[in-house]
Amino acid sequence: MSAAARKILDDAMGLPTEQRRIVAEALLQSVSEESEHEIRPAWRDEVVRRIEQVQRSEVRPEPWSEVRAKLRRALGR
Repeated sequence: MSAAARKILDDAMGLPTEQRRIVAEALLQSVSEESEHEIRPAWRDEVVRRIEQVQRSEVRPEPWSEVRAKLRRALGR
């Protein structure tokens, strides 16, 4: 991270929570607009890759109810 970026981050971290949220959303929106055309093909490729893994029986899908239960146990909830 450049010194200028570090200064901006440090200044932003000193803002009240709501102002930090607004700044964070604005920053995220500015980069997502630039890279949206890159992200969509990447997600499509990932979905296709995962479907192919299931079709080749390389992975076994798990029902959401089981995954959720595992997560809750792991998190102690």
